Amino acid sequence: MNRFSTLGLYAASLGGALLIVAGLVTASGYSAWDTLVALYQGSLQGGASIGLTIDEAAPLLLVAVGSIICTQAGIFNIGQEGQLAVGAMTGAAIALYCPGPGPAVLILALLGAAAGGAAWAGIAGLLYYWRRVDVVICSLLLVFVAMQLLSFAVNRSYLLQENAVPGQVMIPESDLLPLNERLPRLGSYPGLNVGTGVFVALALTALVALALRYGRWGFRLRMLGLNPIAARRAGVRAALLGTGAVVLSGAFAGLAGGVMLTGSSYRIQDGFADNVGWEGLLVALMARNRPVLAVPVALFFGALRAGGGFLASTGVPRYLVSIVTALLVLAAVFPVAFQEARRFQRGRATARAAALEGVAS
Repeated sequence: MNRFSTLGLYAASLGGALLIVAGLVTASGYSAWDTLVALYQGSLQGGASIGLTIDEAAPLLLVAVGSIICTQAGIFNIGQEGQLAVGAMTGAAIALYCPGPGPAVLILALLGAAAGGAAWAGIAGLLYYWRRVDVVICSLLLVFVAMQLLSFAVNRSYLLQENAVPGQVMIPESDLLPLNERLPRLGSYPGLNVGTGVFVALALTALVALALRYGRWGFRLRMLGLNPIAARRAGVRAALLGTGAVVLSGAFAGLAGGVMLTGSSYRIQDGFADNVGWEGLLVALMARNRPVLAVPVALFFGALRAGGGFLASTGVPRYLVSIVTALLVLAAVFPVAFQEARRFQRGRATARAAALEGVAS
């Protein structure tokens, strides 16, 4: 399928999604045009909206790049939602309880977040190469464990629950991070202002892209993903390299949680991950496992998240915002899935034709 056909498929998919959105919004008693305008205002109108879109895109990009590393090794880690939450918990514990100068604690919190996500993902990698437990199933189940662990931590005063104030109702969330332990922002509201976490995400994306394309590590990773048997015979230590890929994927997800914590949320609570792990996987899928292409895709998803949040603030019911966002995400993912299905069908047809020729001869 050439580029023009691909662009046409994307245009048709997004156009169809917008028509469905317009129909649903109108049927619910709201103006379809006002809804689309609100999505635009929340994501692209003005410096503040653009900055919010970029802030939303940064953790998505980190999750996507980590997913790409894992996929290159032929392993599918889908537990980034839990790894992000565990990473954010680790980062919050360091930021709140570790003494020292603010900038040093901030760096330790981000490194700790990456380590927390890596350790949580490492469980799935270890079980796969030790006991052959499927990574997809294990990493998915660990998401639910991580959510319960987060809920437990923010509901215990001796862990991450905020300090009690006389007369105040205890809320399941942590204390706010001190001002000197937050990622600095460039610019100021209402103009363009962005968190410096996006530069961390872009730098790591460039590093991974170069390593995968030109590095020995990237070559071995692709070899393992394409043909594990040939890779082992060529001297690749599959268990070490594969587990390392899973751990790195978790580290990127954990770091995404650290960036969210220190760059925008400043505290951790139930539901902290907010589907960033799942949407980061979609970014990797749409980018076809290309780190550089993941940058504009992450910006697109960031715009959807920013616009959806603004739309909810205009009075549109939250469930309708979720439906609108989901339809736009499906429209963005559909062309990639359609092309992959077509490629799979062509491959099967070619194999069937070759088999028939072999029988005939």
